[in-house]
Amino acid sequence: MSNTRPAEKPKLRHLAIVVRDPEQLAAFYSGIFGMEIFHRDPDGSCFLSDGYFSLALIKHQLDGETPLGMNHFGFHVADTSESMAALVAAGADKPAERFTNRPFAEYRAIDPEGNWFDLSAHGFGGPRPPADEDTE
Repeated sequence: MSNTRPAEKPKLRHLAIVVRDPEQLAAFYSGIFGMEIFHRDPDGSCFLSDGYFSLALIKHQLDGETPLGMNHFGFHVADTSESMAALVAAGADKPAERFTNRPFAEYRAIDPEGNWFDLSAHGFGGPRPPADEDTE
């Protein structure tokens, strides 16, 4: 495996979980941990943030093949092309562009064991951390 890491260290900023009742879990995480809902999809999926990390509670579709549980995670990177080149150099498939009207990740990649992860240069939405903290 090649050691061609991006110049700026990518930051893990996003986790997506497929759930039965996104509203109920959103109320749980906002009530217990003070997370803020920043987006709702028409299908009922809820997106929360603690101001640093985003949590996507994706509505399970009964007629779909996607199982309940962890779906993907996401890295905020300085340069998607640099990160994609490092992935390909390491033997991974080139990440696929994600065409969506939502303001989330630009690319989807798969690790050597088949786990999905996103790459985003613009971030994953939600409240921004204070300016004096390490930003996305």
